[in-house]
Amino acid sequence: MRKFFIPISIATLLALVIAAVSLTSLHTDVQAAPVEHGRVVHVVEHAITDTVVDVGPKGDSVGDLLPFANPVFDAANKHKVGSDNGNCVRTVVGTAYECTWTTLLAGGQITVEGPYYDSGADSMLAITGGTGIYKNVHGEMRLHARGNPVGSEYDFIFNLD
Repeated sequence: MRKFFIPISIATLLALVIAAVSLTSLHTDVQAAPVEHGRVVHVVEHAITDTVVDVGPKGDSVGDLLPFANPVFDAANKHKVGSDNGNCVRTVVGTAYECTWTTLLAGGQITVEGPYYDSGADSMLAITGGTGIYKNVHGEMRLHARGNPVGSEYDFIFNLD
């Protein structure tokens, strides 16, 4: 009986070591490619689902909603690389919304919060967090209206700290 116990114990120990090494390397691979600070991520949103929901008094009024879920393309605007999902609330009639959204990209998500101006002027939004390779990122995102007509596409330029 003792003859079999030692080889089985060694085999079991070897299996546990292999499993531990595999799990450690898997954990390392997941964290091996975090986004370095100071990096710029530039994508282009196609604003095809933006819809104003009239809340409260009829017409443009404080509290109106602007929900959306749009495709996002690479900086060259050629290949779809993800999507976004968010909502804006009218804060100043005819002037501004306050928005929160998440941009879903390969490897993770980036969430932002800040103003959107009706005039089409660029705005800066705070990067409030991220997941996956964007875990622990902070910084700001420049929102720039573009497209034909202007406002049918938006540059999202994430400056990651």
